[in-house]
Amino acid sequence: MDGSTESPLPQLPLRPAEAHKGDFGLALVVGGSRGMAGAVALAGMGALRGGAGLVRLAVPAVCLETVAGFEPSYMTVPLAADDAGKISGEVPGVLEESIEAATAIAVGPGIGSSSALDRLVAQLYTTVAKPMVVDADGLNALASQRDVLGAVAGPRVLTPHPGEFARLVGKRLEGDAREAAAVDMAGQYGIIVVLKGHRTLVTDGERRYHNTTGNPGMATGGSGDVLTGLLTALLCQNLEPFAAAQLAVHLHGLAGDLAAAELGQESLIASDLVRFLPRAFCEFRKVQEAA
Repeated sequence: MDGSTESPLPQLPLRPAEAHKGDFGLALVVGGSRGMAGAVALAGMGALRGGAGLVRLAVPAVCLETVAGFEPSYMTVPLAADDAGKISGEVPGVLEESIEAATAIAVGPGIGSSSALDRLVAQLYTTVAKPMVVDADGLNALASQRDVLGAVAGPRVLTPHPGEFARLVGKRLEGDAREAAAVDMAGQYGIIVVLKGHRTLVTDGERRYHNTTGNPGMATGGSGDVLTGLLTALLCQNLEPFAAAQLAVHLHGLAGDLAAAELGQESLIASDLVRFLPRAFCEFRKVQEAA
């Protein structure tokens, strides 16, 4: 690594006394499939706890009631499903309308994989001008057609874990080589890369931030989905993408630390991160105000 200076954490904007829910954006999460309803629901709950004014989940009709049953505070939109219970891959009018209404969009939690979904993810990635977070099988869809990575229609934040990153770059790298590749990818394609792991790296190809919060108890299914929702919510609140990504990984890890202190690392599950996000925001505000 070249030893470049770490970018400091951004400020969390204060909320005006006269604010209403429209001031904090509408987060749209596109994902879910039969058997993976929890992933998109966790992303939706992360977006709610992350401060988005409104949250809408676009999911296959076959699992809509299951997704809706997790949390009454978000909205759901049914999409056509294939025989496997995945989004059919087409972009119906109802999804176009939801995209038009959204402030920021997340694609991937629980979405599954198919050739039709690969085309859908590529279409959204290359045509939607609004800020977009791509995670999970959304990343695998991009990895199957790497030529579209640079064809961004708007701000893009990719949040791969090491395995997903290996598929994106076409080879498995370790340590400094992996981080250097993430910096190169971000710079080459004009995107933000959040390379998840111990001391998660956030980079736009020039700036870098290594996260210092979090613990091994967060290595549990659904943790990344909560991060996706939280990051989308921060984008909804007009943080620029690099700053939103920095703050999201910091707060996500801080919620994990607060949860582990009370519950233990071994028993921590992804929904605990959602429950402890309010405390994480409060702790961060205290530090911010004291600075």
